[in-house]
Amino acid sequence: MRGRYTHTIDAKGRIAVPAKMRDELGEKFIAAAVMEPCVCLYTEEGWNAMLDKLEQLPMTRSRKLLRYLSSNAADVQLDAQGRILLPKHLLTHAKLEKQALVIAAGVARAEIWAPEVYESTVGSMTDEQVIADFMALGL
Repeated sequence: MRGRYTHTIDAKGRIAVPAKMRDELGEKFIAAAVMEPCVCLYTEEGWNAMLDKLEQLPMTRSRKLLRYLSSNAADVQLDAQGRILLPKHLLTHAKLEKQALVIAAGVARAEIWAPEVYESTVGSMTDEQVIADFMALGL
């Protein structure tokens, strides 16, 4: 998945998912609060694969995270206009109000950010930080 798109969120909490991302995510997918102040969009397969990995760990290490992820996730489905309805708790988690930045975040994952939050975190990475991260990962 690739790209960055700006969309508005309507009063009911609906946001359009870019057509190219809809093709990758499918008609029904998962919206979740995971690690950062954004809403992650996962294919059902991607979401289940992540949970399966966590469930293979000792319960003493994974139970809190499994609870957090499962309780902060929602099944979402595209409407006829290509929009999804985000639950209020996810909108609050990501500080989403009127404007949203929908970005690709890997092969089968997208993220929805409040533009100002994105710019103060991910968007503020310098070229030097990107290079250092690539080198640290051996890429």
